[in-house]
Amino acid sequence: MSLPAVLDRLRLPVIGAPLFIISHPPLVIAQCKAGIVGSFPALNARPQSQLDEWLHEISEDLAAHDRDHPDAPAAPFAVNQIVHRSNTRFEEDMATCAKWKVPIVITSLGAREELNHAVHGWGGVTLHDIIDDRYARKAIEKGADGLIAVAAGAGGHAGRWSPFALVGEIRRWFDGPLALSGSIATGSAVLAARAMGADFAYIGSPFVATEEARAEDSYKQGIVSSGAADIVYSNLFTGIHGNYLRSSIVAAGLDPDNLPEGGPEAMNFQGASGAKAWRDIWGSGQGIGAIDRVQPAGELIARLAEEYATAKSRVCV
Repeated sequence: MSLPAVLDRLRLPVIGAPLFIISHPPLVIAQCKAGIVGSFPALNARPQSQLDEWLHEISEDLAAHDRDHPDAPAAPFAVNQIVHRSNTRFEEDMATCAKWKVPIVITSLGAREELNHAVHGWGGVTLHDIIDDRYARKAIEKGADGLIAVAAGAGGHAGRWSPFALVGEIRRWFDGPLALSGSIATGSAVLAARAMGADFAYIGSPFVATEEARAEDSYKQGIVSSGAADIVYSNLFTGIHGNYLRSSIVAAGLDPDNLPEGGPEAMNFQGASGAKAWRDIWGSGQGIGAIDRVQPAGELIARLAEEYATAKSRVCV
């Protein structure tokens, strides 16, 4: 199956994952101009009216870039929608996305048939993130165009399965657009994702440590100074298992090696020190050992592209 046109003009087969709190127009625009899909969660725009302002800014900036660089147009952008019924902004945010005809909508925490129909109505594409084959099948049954397979080692809410197992099971029945998430932080890892059957690598944590990211300096430095052994997998903070930076858990006054189990009430987690999930307990994937400095997003993407090309040349020898 060929890819939708909107996903077929990337410099590098990469989608920048939507980072809660962190992703905003400067990062998205930098990603798109460098040739990968840039994205952000709709809920990052607060108040809700700011979403319209952000989509205006992104659309106008990328359109101007395309006019000035007809031979190197920007990649498309995406908006992440949380479709769980706890998202009271869902309808308003979808109306705003329809106004700007958002090219790609990434859906999380549930699949809604009516969302897919709406996005298709304005000519957009939908990608749904899943952690196992069962959820993948449900998403496609409800009309999603493609899937984002969130494997073990991914930042934030992550799955438990090996990427080999997860991609392998999905590719037995689905030949549409497929992105893979989980510890991808180098160009060779992007190529590995492609080799095992994914169309795109889905990269999040490395972009926290970029100049354009809306993250505090201590979070960025935490990404730079940490490795896989510094990631803790827990459901305490949101009720759903996810990967978090050990240093942020310690800073919140908790013992990362003795965390209690979380429950439904964890959606409103607040530690004794006032720490909150995502704001103070920082999500991160296991691949951050490859990140050694804070740099502009464009430089990170250029490094990934160079590594990708080098890896391809070695494989093809």
